[in-house]
Amino acid sequence: MCQHRTDCPSAESSDREAAEPVARHPEQGWSLLCNGVLLFDDTGELLPDGRVIAPRRTLLIAA
Repeated sequence: MCQHRTDCPSAESSDREAAEPVARHPEQGWSLLCNGVLLFDDTGELLPDGRVIAPRRTLLIAA
C-alpha cells in the first residue's frame, strides 16, 4: 500500500506504528497509516486483516 520513496513498515512488522499517516482524525481518536493499520490514541491497533492489537498500558505503582 505504501507509495513513499522509503518503504514504510508493513502491517505485519513489529514497528508498524512508524508508517506514515494518510488520514488523521484526532477528534475521533484514530489515524490511518499507509500500511493499512488503524492506530488509536490509546495505542490500540486494528490491522488490515481484522486482528486487534490491545492497547499497551503501563502499571502505576504507588510509593
